[in-house]
Amino acid sequence: MNRSSRRFRPLASSSMLLASLMSVSLLLFSLGTRTVIAEQPKTQPVAPLAVVETERLSTHIKYLASDELEGRRSGTVGCKLAAEYISKHYKQLGLKTPNSSSYFQPFEFIDGVKFDAGSSFKAEVGDKKHEFKLGEDYIPLNFSSSGNIEAGKDQVALAGFGITASQLNYDDYAKLEAKDKVLIVLPFGPEGNNLQGKFGDYLSVRRKTLIAREKGAKAILLVSEAENLKDRAKMADDDNFTDSGVVVLNISKTVANELLKPSGRSVETLQKTASETGSGESLLLSDISLKLSIKVTREMKTTENVIGWVEGNDEKLKNEYIVIGAHYDHLGLGGRSSLAPDRSGIHHGADDNASGVAGLLELARVFSSNRELLKRSVIFVGFSGEEEGLLGSNHYVKNPPFPLERTVAMLNMDMIGRMRKDSMVVGGIGTSPVWKPMIEELNKVRGFDLKLQEDGFGPSDHASFYGKDMPVLFFFTGNHEDYHRPSDTSDKINVVSEQAIVTL
Repeated sequence: MNRSSRRFRPLASSSMLLASLMSVSLLLFSLGTRTVIAEQPKTQPVAPLAVVETERLSTHIKYLASDELEGRRSGTVGCKLAAEYISKHYKQLGLKTPNSSSYFQPFEFIDGVKFDAGSSFKAEVGDKKHEFKLGEDYIPLNFSSSGNIEAGKDQVALAGFGITASQLNYDDYAKLEAKDKVLIVLPFGPEGNNLQGKFGDYLSVRRKTLIAREKGAKAILLVSEAENLKDRAKMADDDNFTDSGVVVLNISKTVANELLKPSGRSVETLQKTASETGSGESLLLSDISLKLSIKVTREMKTTENVIGWVEGNDEKLKNEYIVIGAHYDHLGLGGRSSLAPDRSGIHHGADDNASGVAGLLELARVFSSNRELLKRSVIFVGFSGEEEGLLGSNHYVKNPPFPLERTVAMLNMDMIGRMRKDSMVVGGIGTSPVWKPMIEELNKVRGFDLKLQEDGFGPSDHASFYGKDMPVLFFFTGNHEDYHRPSDTSDKINVVSEQAIVTL
């Protein structure tokens, strides 16, 4: 285990921890729209308390990030083994199951798409006929619908860069009737692929697709920078396989230039003119007809959240819930989300997010061992599908096993194993007025360099709960060079700092 050379303040004694718990319970919590009054605890004897242990954290991380689990991609055998590991520990700790005899909350998700070889794309350009090749000349995007589309002359149009931005006083559709048209859309924007430019927020192919769909387009042909799509390393879309409701194809620059030929334009000349004028060109392409037959099959898989809970002891407050969560899935053997696309191999996900799950299991052990001190009930959730787009946490809030109106807060741990210079991000600090003073007071024991962030949204599971108007906190020790790469291995985790984080 690669331990940091920095020394953290020693863990508090049992009596210190108990005093800290008592001081917190004296607070009047005003959590967003939920107001919770905690009564002053009665005097009780100081009993030995379970504390967070580095050895247990290390054991959990080593198993979850082991070769045996093959990166824990949602829907795989490795992910199922991780879920069973979590549930086994819940059972050993005596955690209750939600509404049934199982800790599992299963859900289906779209794991990928297949493009039927029977798909076809034919065109007449002037008096010349073309039949383009799937995988070389065109590829349906992940979010394309299936469909049979025919577009006669005057039913195909160039829609510039496919951007509508009212605040920039820019609209490629201003002089174009897009309804019932097949639209050709240029790559990027008037400033090219400049994500920091004024059009940076409008360059994604999904956003362009949704705008075109709203304008009434019956199919969208998004032009690639590649001359031939066969050699393209990465598709120009994302890992969200949800059907967009419209046929969407990525077409090669070669195909686009062929379709534009009767108009006297090319992709290159259109991009050059746009860089000079700051605007794309939209026009009806009157000497083209198209026939598309696109067949997309979505592959469904099942995965599960793993949920256990400890009931509180206060008769008034035990029907209120605090959720503590961490996602246990990762990238498996890689794929488009990998930041090492040229390398095959297990993406171990030790920091992302075996570290968070280890913290979850240790907190489940500590709280279940000290359950007599709990006023509210505490729910522990290992989420799946986070890497696929927060699927597990979204499923939880849409199908809550405990009432959301009585869930007073959610705390999320995602990547808490690689602390550097005692620095940690705590997100969501602005989602309740109680968070900042509480965290700052408790941190006097730990002494971290805290980077407090107001927003409750972010790229992890707490965002699903904040979307339901719930106070949240997000604990995160930052990105590093091994993020989303096979090299995110357990030997690089700093369990000494993680112990301090989980104790906080």
